[in-house]
Amino acid sequence: MDSYEVNREVAVDEIDMISTLHESILGHILSFIPIIDAVRTSVLSRRWIEVWTSITSLKLDDSLLHYDKKLQKQQFVNFVEKVLFHLSNSSIQSFSLCLTSYQYDASLITSWISFILERRVQKLHIQYADKVFLSSNLLFSCNSLVELVLQMKCTLSLPISASLPNLQKFSISGIKLVSDSSDFSKDITLSFPILKVFEARGCEWSTTQNISLQVPLLERFSIAIWNRQSNESCNFSIKVYSRCLTDFSYEGDLEQDIVLCDSSLIRNASIVIVVDDDKEDRREKLGFQACNLLRQIHNAEQLKLLFYKVLRHAKDVFTNLPVFGRLRYLQLNEVNGEALLQLLTNSPSLNTLVLLNGVADLDKDVFTSAVVPHCFLSCLNVIRFKGFNANDHDLCLVKFMLANAAMLQKITISPAFWLRYADIDLENVKEQILSLPMCSSFCKIEFSDIRS
Repeated sequence: MDSYEVNREVAVDEIDMISTLHESILGHILSFIPIIDAVRTSVLSRRWIEVWTSITSLKLDDSLLHYDKKLQKQQFVNFVEKVLFHLSNSSIQSFSLCLTSYQYDASLITSWISFILERRVQKLHIQYADKVFLSSNLLFSCNSLVELVLQMKCTLSLPISASLPNLQKFSISGIKLVSDSSDFSKDITLSFPILKVFEARGCEWSTTQNISLQVPLLERFSIAIWNRQSNESCNFSIKVYSRCLTDFSYEGDLEQDIVLCDSSLIRNASIVIVVDDDKEDRREKLGFQACNLLRQIHNAEQLKLLFYKVLRHAKDVFTNLPVFGRLRYLQLNEVNGEALLQLLTNSPSLNTLVLLNGVADLDKDVFTSAVVPHCFLSCLNVIRFKGFNANDHDLCLVKFMLANAAMLQKITISPAFWLRYADIDLENVKEQILSLPMCSSFCKIEFSDIRS
């Protein structure tokens, strides 16, 4: 037998070894390639005709390319129907449905999602911009769910009580949340005993009942909740029961109260509060709500704050601040001079300060008579101005910081974008700053190029 025949026989044997693997193993292997390619394996031989039907992970995307061309709408629908109809597994590890190219009949999408939920799916990702109905009963009874990501326009009815024992990630956006109970005296209780991540962005919360999240192992909580599109006031609270929460993010207008029942471990926090000018009736309550939210994260080591128009409505927001004893990094946007001074005074361990867009307002007399914050004398090493406006307020602040920050190692100044079109001599501004007296003998002042 010549070498060609030997090599050919070895190759055949290798193919036979793969073909003799159990169908479930082959299906698992095919789960790692695009679904269209997995289906194509059915033409390899009789042995492979139905192997693809045992795949455990499906990623369906209507922008998929088939022979370098995007499938037409009906072609895609037919393909999905074929795949779902022929699936032989009673459970699915992962199902992803991304619909960005066409609009579909809502009942069709609903039937696909319902089919997958009935197959004990573990990871479910849905992305669809049009409206669709989602069965709350099916969703909240799917105990196999480990990861749930919904980016879609649908109404989700929250039961008075629900539990998903295996859920570790819950992420929703664009969803309207309502209650299926007429008893408004009872809290809605959602129990996710091993949940690690909770994210909700751009959702419409149309319930007047308080929501209780029983999530003892939750590590990251992120919520963006706005009510600008609705004239109705939704005064309810979201209570988070977790003893492991380390990351907290809030964006909203404080229409709802966020209650963190154990926030002692929070290390990273971000708060964005935006209040419309027509919210005059809430001015008295606004300051209290903002301070209450800040008190809950007083153990944070990194904090980012943006209070847009809040100080215009509630100037006493920062008068009753807690002490941020562990805070090392502070990033601020839309803050006035008095608020900045109060925050610095209450952050004795601050190492890095980042100011976005300078200060909105600054009273020179306040800074002249101010007690120098403790962090200026002990630990503030880095100050960054991003969006430096080169106005009197910003220059006065730089002067105060250079004159009093004894441990300052570096101050970075990045001019605001609009200055490239303004009739301002930035070189002269630099010379003014460089000529200012400095308390720190080892501080470096760096200027970023306005074109960068």
